[in-house]
Amino acid sequence: TFLKKNNYELLVPDLGIDKLMLYDFNAGNGKVTPAPSKYAAVLPGAGPRHMTISKDGKFVYLVTELNGSLTVFRDKGGMKLESIQTISTLPAGYSGPFGGADIHLSPDGRFLYSSNRGDANDLAIFSVNTKTGKLTQAGFQSTMGIKPRNFSFDPSGKFLLVANQESNDIVIFRVNAKTGMLTDTGSRIHTGNPVCIKWIPAR
Repeated sequence: TFLKKNNYELLVPDLGIDKLMLYDFNAGNGKVTPAPSKYAAVLPGAGPRHMTISKDGKFVYLVTELNGSLTVFRDKGGMKLESIQTISTLPAGYSGPFGGADIHLSPDGRFLYSSNRGDANDLAIFSVNTKTGKLTQAGFQSTMGIKPRNFSFDPSGKFLLVANQESNDIVIFRVNAKTGMLTDTGSRIHTGNPVCIKWIPAR
């Protein structure tokens, strides 16, 4: 969501019609109406899945499930999104099935991470040009498991946890704040078919 004055803009990836739908959300009465520009389109058959938004609200990063890529949009104002970059989430030469899943920015906004399922089973890591919003591929990290779905930074931002659905574990990586690269800590949380990670304050 984007904050717009006292209300919000609501963004909804629609995998079936290959569009990022745009709505105005009235925080006072809960009413949702189509935004003037209605949607931002991606390549046919790409399959929009998840997205994340830069802290300043200028850029939207959308991962697509069916073609192994992500698209960067720039907000031109008035919720008119302009596609400025499409970049692969897969290593050069990869020829296996696609399965883009989750996407998150690091807490400082300098790095972006996207999970690949299929036969890749890794996280694509990108450095972010915070002025232009564009991405540069920085590397890949095996998730040490099968079918990574959701992943999440811990509240300190020092660790990244990946839910591997089909290997029944959550793998904990240490984050290098300078390079964005990940190191396996060796720690695991064993649980059946994990698909989502959420944090709540300890009581």
